[in-house]
Amino acid sequence: MDLTDRPRRLRRDGIRGMVSETDVDASDLIAPVFVDATTDERVPIETMPGHERVPVEDAVTRVEEVLETGVEAVMLFGIPESKDERGTRAWAEDGVVQEATRRVTAETDAYVITDVCLCEYTSHGHCGVLEDGAAEGDERLTVRNDETLDLLGKIATSHAEAGADMVAPSGMMDGMVGAIRESLDDEGFSDVPIMSYAAKYESAFYGPFRDAADGAPAFGDRRHYQMDPANRREALREVRLDVEQGADVLMVKPALPYLDIVRDLREEFDHPVAAYNVSGEYAMLHAASEKGWLSLEEVAMESLVSMKRAGADLILTYFAEDVAESL
Repeated sequence: MDLTDRPRRLRRDGIRGMVSETDVDASDLIAPVFVDATTDERVPIETMPGHERVPVEDAVTRVEEVLETGVEAVMLFGIPESKDERGTRAWAEDGVVQEATRRVTAETDAYVITDVCLCEYTSHGHCGVLEDGAAEGDERLTVRNDETLDLLGKIATSHAEAGADMVAPSGMMDGMVGAIRESLDDEGFSDVPIMSYAAKYESAFYGPFRDAADGAPAFGDRRHYQMDPANRREALREVRLDVEQGADVLMVKPALPYLDIVRDLREEFDHPVAAYNVSGEYAMLHAASEKGWLSLEEVAMESLVSMKRAGADLILTYFAEDVAESL
C-alpha cells in the first residue's frame, strides 16, 4: 500500500493552524443591537439568552460593550414608542433608530449599519403598506410593493441624515435597492452604501427575532414577499436585480440552512457577501448547550467557520461578542 501521501502530517499542532484554509476574525462580524423606545431599562430577550433590548439612553454604552470585544460594526434595530398602519415612526426625525444612530456615531468609533424595514413599526407587523382587505384574509398579495418603496426611501434617507454609515433594507420588495439608491443620491448621500438582504427566505428560523424586535405579523405570514425555501435558482435572479440597482453588499438570510446560496453568490458576483446567522440558529445552539448536549463555544465557532468557508465575507451574528472574545 502506497502511503507517500499522508494528509495527517499537516494536522499536528504547530502546522495545523498555519495551513488552515478558513479564518474567522472579529472584523468579519457584525453585532445586532436592539434599541427600545418603550423602556427606560434593559430588558432581557427570553428567547435569545445573553441579549437585551436597551433604552435609547443606553445605546452608546451597549455599543461600547460590543467594541470592547474587538467587533467593529453594529446593526441597529428599533422598537418604536408607537405604531400605525403605515409605520410612520420608521422615518421620523426623532425615531428610535435615528436617535440611537446620532448618539452612537457621535460618541463611538463603531461602524453603524441600520435596518431599513417597516415590520417593527407597523401595527399589523408586515413589511409595508397593506393591500386592501389583506387583514380580513384576502388571498391577494399582502403588501403593496410600489407604495412601500417610497417609504423605504424615506427611512433610508432619515437614517443617513442621522449619521448611519450603511443602510440595510430587509423587506424583500421588488425594486427596493433602486428606490433607496435614488432617494439617498437625491439627498446628497451617494457615499452611503446599501447592504441588501438580497436573498431573504421565508423561514421558521426567525421566531426569536420577532420577539426581540416586536415585529411578528398580526395575521398571516410573509410568504408573499419573502423567498420560497425550496428555490435556489431564483436567488440568483433576485440578487442580480439588486446588483443592477446598485447594491454594494449582498446578504443571504438565514445562513446555516442556505450555505449553498452563499456559495452561489460568491461564485456568481464579485460583491462582498454577507450571511445572517439568525436568531433561531442562535437559540437552538443555546438550547442544546443548556441540555448539556453540545459545547456552545465550539459549535458557535464551527457554524461561523462554515459560513466563511461557503464564501461569506461578513457575518451578522448574535454570537459576535462571545466569538470575538474567544479569538
